[in-house]
Amino acid sequence: MNDLFLPIRPLRGAYLQTLMASSRYRALGKKPMVSASREAILHCEDRVRLQGFYSPQADGDSKGLVIMLHGWEGSANSSYILSSGRRLYNLGYDVFRLNFRDHGESHHLNRGIFLSILLDEVFQGVHQAAGFSGGKPVFLVGFSLGGNFALRIAAKESGHRIPNLKQVAAVSPVISPNRACDAIDADPLIQWYFMRKWKKSLAIKNKLFPSLGLEKVLAETNLRDMTQALLDIYEAGYKKAHDYFDAYAVNNGWLKDVIIPTLIVTAEDDPVIPVQDFFGLETSAACRMIIHQYGGHNAFIETFTRTSWVDHKLQEVFASHLN
Repeated sequence: MNDLFLPIRPLRGAYLQTLMASSRYRALGKKPMVSASREAILHCEDRVRLQGFYSPQADGDSKGLVIMLHGWEGSANSSYILSSGRRLYNLGYDVFRLNFRDHGESHHLNRGIFLSILLDEVFQGVHQAAGFSGGKPVFLVGFSLGGNFALRIAAKESGHRIPNLKQVAAVSPVISPNRACDAIDADPLIQWYFMRKWKKSLAIKNKLFPSLGLEKVLAETNLRDMTQALLDIYEAGYKKAHDYFDAYAVNNGWLKDVIIPTLIVTAEDDPVIPVQDFFGLETSAACRMIIHQYGGHNAFIETFTRTSWVDHKLQEVFASHLN
């Protein structure tokens, strides 16, 4: 497959691409993967429970298992997850869509609040999900914050083997959370989108667990101040939001020792993740990076038929690991 992504001219706008990534329009049509899915509750350390949805092939004969990680305030039912997952399922892969803590409709499963530094529980969730593969190849793909988790798992995986993991793919991954936060807060439209979703999620959490006292967080007017207010309440070990964001950045040498084949895809026009974050990023020889001129955030939509270059690329890369 040619690595060049060139959408039709009407779809070359960064905001339109980004909007289409999460638009319900993208996930229209038959949903055999969703019809085949069953809920799985994964039990991690410290009594943490994570929700996932496993879609096995009807005839039990799959090429392998694809584990999918959504972005921040997305879910296992985000349009970009459903779209890419549907294509991979239709190609013969089993699919496991994992929800992070407090995402989707999983707020009730844990009293503790979701934080992006909670790598261990996501790693454990992916490790358990890999057990659904039945010994067949396992592939991990993450989008945005899910891409950040996927990259950190790829780094951690070198010393904590996930059975049969053959390939990691990170689409529009968060590299420097500090710069991503600043980019969001500097863009009124993008900021409104994320704040609306985060405040809705926190309001659900606060209703379920009133003793958390999240009212001050909900009163803030930008993401950095909301994060700071949350850290002040939650006592996560970081006094400043800046330090918390730095704790899950992957531009600090995280990727130098990655041994699992890892694909990183981003766009120069991504309004959420500054493309400068990828310049000079230290990676091992196992990592391959593709930076497109267009694509927005999580999108890379080629035509009005809703096809994504990412879906074709994942098909190609995953197939290269099959016998």
